[in-house]
Amino acid sequence: MTENTIGNAIERRDNGPEAIVRQHRDDLTLVLPTHHKGETWMRLATGALRRDANLRQVAARNPGSLMNALLECARLGHEPGTESYYLVPFGNEVQGIEGYRGIVERIYRAGEVKAVKAEVVYENDHFRYHPGMDRPEHEPDYFGDRGRIVGAYAYGVFADGSTSKVVVINRAYIDKVKKESRGSDRASSPWVKWEEAMVLKTVARRLEPWVPTAVEWRTEAPTTQPEAVPSLPSAGGQAALASGVDSDDDAEEGPIEGEFVDDEPTGTDWPAAAQPGQGARR
Repeated sequence: MTENTIGNAIERRDNGPEAIVRQHRDDLTLVLPTHHKGETWMRLATGALRRDANLRQVAARNPGSLMNALLECARLGHEPGTESYYLVPFGNEVQGIEGYRGIVERIYRAGEVKAVKAEVVYENDHFRYHPGMDRPEHEPDYFGDRGRIVGAYAYGVFADGSTSKVVVINRAYIDKVKKESRGSDRASSPWVKWEEAMVLKTVARRLEPWVPTAVEWRTEAPTTQPEAVPSLPSAGGQAALASGVDSDDDAEEGPIEGEFVDDEPTGTDWPAAAQPGQGARR
């Protein structure tokens, strides 16, 4: 590598989006919760830009969108460019997307929920739930043909052992959320590549209004990762959810706040083809 090449690389770095992030260090770290160290968080932010050339190019063209995404990430108490909060290049802007892991983390931070249960239901699973039940009955055959996804459910278990509201979503609700996410029909969309992860995120959003959440840890942070927070697809890192994702969070916000509340079953045996009371076992 020649001296000129090295010099040009340094110049691009110093004038690139990483420099803009560093210039706004005080603004970003000011809103960070206390469980994050400002310097570490900043390194993660600039590291995410260096790892993803497409993200870096879009951020250079539209630094304002990058800063908006990073400020929202900091406000929520997440680390940027991780499975808790994705930085996604789409078109001419950078979008910040809170992942399923991030939602569950905020629930745990409040210190009142000791466990979060969220599961996807497939058509050949046995699933039964009605409002008089404390928790759903769900028996998947993990080693058989489970069929297609027909719904999902989530609930929190409080410190005293009681159960939060059980949130149940059906296929119609999932399809509405998916339809509102621009680019969801593309082959590169996470809705196509990792549908189960997106369904888990959707049902976690629906649970959020029914359990306490916090951006700060209100109790001592756990030393191990909560068992209820599964690893999302990590192949490609940022690129895993970068292509084809537009306003996924914005798309979900409408239904989550009640726009599609009527789609939530009040008593459910899945799949719909099963006769009432027979569940979904085949």
